[in-house]
Amino acid sequence: MSESGLAAEHPWGRIGDDGTVYLRTADGERVIGSWQAGTGAEGLAYYTRKYDDLAAEVAVLEGRIGTPTADVKAIRAAVARLTETLPSASVLGDVADLGRRLEAVTAKLAEKQAEVATARATASAAAADAKRALVEEAERLATSESWRPTGDRYRAIVEEWKTIRGVDRRTDTELWQRLSTARREFDRRRRTHFAEMDRQRAMTAERKQQLVAEAKKLADSTDWAPTARRFKELMTEWKAAGRAARDVDDSLWAEFKAAQDAFFTARSESLSVRDAELRGNLEAKEALLAEAERLDPASDAEGARKRLRTIHDRWEKIGKVPRENIGDLEDRLAAVEQRVRDAAGGSRHVVETESTLVVRLRESVTKLEARLQRAQAAGDKRLEEETASALATQREWLAQAERG
Repeated sequence: MSESGLAAEHPWGRIGDDGTVYLRTADGERVIGSWQAGTGAEGLAYYTRKYDDLAAEVAVLEGRIGTPTADVKAIRAAVARLTETLPSASVLGDVADLGRRLEAVTAKLAEKQAEVATARATASAAAADAKRALVEEAERLATSESWRPTGDRYRAIVEEWKTIRGVDRRTDTELWQRLSTARREFDRRRRTHFAEMDRQRAMTAERKQQLVAEAKKLADSTDWAPTARRFKELMTEWKAAGRAARDVDDSLWAEFKAAQDAFFTARSESLSVRDAELRGNLEAKEALLAEAERLDPASDAEGARKRLRTIHDRWEKIGKVPRENIGDLEDRLAAVEQRVRDAAGGSRHVVETESTLVVRLRESVTKLEARLQRAQAAGDKRLEEETASALATQREWLAQAERG
């Protein structure tokens, strides 16, 4: 660098005697300014610092392009701005080198942009795949009948969908439409299901109201056996009817059970009274049997026959005994009757009185009485009516035969 007045030299330019500042380029010298504020050396230093400032800006851009989070758009704008100023930059230095460095930055920008585009495309594809997986799951769930967990899962799918970004608008719209269609189909099926369930529950409630009404009518019945059977049938029908809404079902069940309990409590009390009565009758008939078994037809056949007839009359008035004791009582009484008949075998009067017809009729009456008790205990109304009618007829015939 040399000086003569204002004139000064620089590797990349000079200052003329008149203060004009020149930059050397491949195309020759270019006037970049005029220096009158000091010596030529100071002027060269000034324009060199301006070059250094420009070079520093380029260096900053070179550094930024290498960072993972580089803002490609902002760097490109800065490169364009600097590139545009280079042809008219008032600096002393290797401006062409700055241009080449800016071109290198531009090239790296292209690479960076390609990398970003590739990464973005990859991320977009991954995001699309993630949303596509959600859509496919939603479409599978559209036919589910696990209403509550599936509804919860659909809500979770939508929330997860919102967190996935980077899918192109067209693909995103298409996938969302598929998801929405699947969810609407599930919602439609769910509404239909619960509407049908409500209808079924209403029908069930109506049916159970009918059963409750019938149970209340039966609660005061004293026709124990058939009513008990009907309550058992009502319970079977209750179970078969299904469930109404919980509060309605619970209320109806409370009414039904109250009616049922009222009947069975009354029946239990009545049966307890009847059992006590039957046990009393059993004791009375056993006392009569003991009296009959003490008869001595061998010494007094006619007297034994008359006393046995009296015992028969008292026997008939006593009434029913427990079913399990009927056979034993009848057998013991029949044995006494047989002894009396055997002892009276030689007496014409006894034979005439205790004729075969009377014996057969008495045996028939005894058997019919036993059958009537069994029919009543079993609650067989038809058999009870038939037996009672036959028994009345047999008793009438027996009375006529005994009077004859």
